[in-house]
Amino acid sequence: MPFARSRYPDPVTDPTPERGSPIRSVALGIVVFGATLILLFGALNVVRRSDSGTPAASSTQAVASRTPTRAPASPEPNGSTSGSAAPSADPSASASVSASPAVEATLVGAGDIADCGLKDDSATAALVAAIPGAVFTAGDNAYQSGTAKEFHDCYDPTWGAFRDRTRPAPGNHDWVTKDLAGYLGYFGTAAAPNGTSWYSYELGAWHVIVLDSDCSNVGGCDAGSPQGRWLAADLKASSAQCTLAIWHHPRFSSGFHGNDAEVGPFWKALYDGGADLIINGHDHDYERFAPQDSNGHADGARGIREFVVGTGGAELRPFFLTRANSELRYSASFGVIRLDLHRGSYNWQFVPTKGTFSDSGTASCH
Repeated sequence: MPFARSRYPDPVTDPTPERGSPIRSVALGIVVFGATLILLFGALNVVRRSDSGTPAASSTQAVASRTPTRAPASPEPNGSTSGSAAPSADPSASASVSASPAVEATLVGAGDIADCGLKDDSATAALVAAIPGAVFTAGDNAYQSGTAKEFHDCYDPTWGAFRDRTRPAPGNHDWVTKDLAGYLGYFGTAAAPNGTSWYSYELGAWHVIVLDSDCSNVGGCDAGSPQGRWLAADLKASSAQCTLAIWHHPRFSSGFHGNDAEVGPFWKALYDGGADLIINGHDHDYERFAPQDSNGHADGARGIREFVVGTGGAELRPFFLTRANSELRYSASFGVIRLDLHRGSYNWQFVPTKGTFSDSGTASCH
C-alpha cells in the first residue's frame, strides 16, 4: 500500500537463506510474519487518521459556501426608491435584516376621479377596495360640474363604497357648482368638520392637513387669508413629527397644467413648519418629485416630497415640460397611491389598474 510504503520501510531479510537449516527457516518465517503484521497495523492507522481529518474540513467549507454573505446597505437619507416591485426577501438573510417599523396607519387614494362618461373610476375603486385604511381624494371628485346628481350617479356607484372612511379635498370641477353644494352635500361633515373646506386630522402618528386650492373661492391662499392664517396656526399647534398635506392644484408639475404659483404660500408655510409630504391632483398623470423647498430648489435635509396623483379615473393626459427635481413621470395607466405611515417614516407605492409599472419607496420624516 502507498501509505505503508511511505511510513514503514520493508523489513530487511536475507535474500539467500541457507538451504537445509530448519531452525533458520523457522526463525526467518517468524520474522517475516511479524513484519507483515506491523505493516498491516500501520496502514490501518494511517487510513483512520486520514478519515478523521480532511473530509471533516471539506464538509465545513461546503456549509459555509451555501450561506450567502451580504454587505450592509448604504443609508439613503432622502429615502430609497424603486421603479418596480421590490424583490422577495432571501430567507437565509432574515436573521441579519432589521425588522421594519410598525405600520400605524394606511392612507390610499387619488384625485380626478368620477366621470359618468368613463369607466376607469370603477377600476381604481377595485384597487381601493383591496387596501384597508383611510381614503383620501385630491379634488375633482365628480365631473364635469360637481353637481349633486353627478356625485350620486357618477361618484357614488364606485368610490362611494368608501365614503365612511374617506377624507376628501375639493377641486375646481367641484367648485363649478355654486358654494361647493354638491361636494358638501355628498360628503357632509367629513368634508368640512369645522365649517370650512379646509381642515386637519390625526392619522396614526401623522398630522394630515387638507386644503382648498381654489383660492378665488375661499378668500385667497396667501398667508394673510383666512385659510393662510388657519394653516399657520394649525402647524404651530401640532406636535406630530410627521406632517402630510393634500390639496388639488400642484405647485410643481410637468403635466398639462404645469406649475401653479398661486399655492406657493401653502408650500412656504408647510416648509417652514417642517412638513414632509404633499399630494395633489389636477394634472391627470402620476409624478414624483424629490424633496425640495418652496422655491423649487432641491433640499435633501428639510425639503418636502410632492406626488401628483391625478389618476383616479378622469381621462389621462401626456406630459409637456419636465420640471426641476421631477424624479418619475407616468401617464399610461390609472391608479392609486398607497401610503403606509410609520412613526417617523413612510412607505409609498403607486398601484396601477393595468400593466406592470410600479413605483415604491421609503423615506424618513424630518
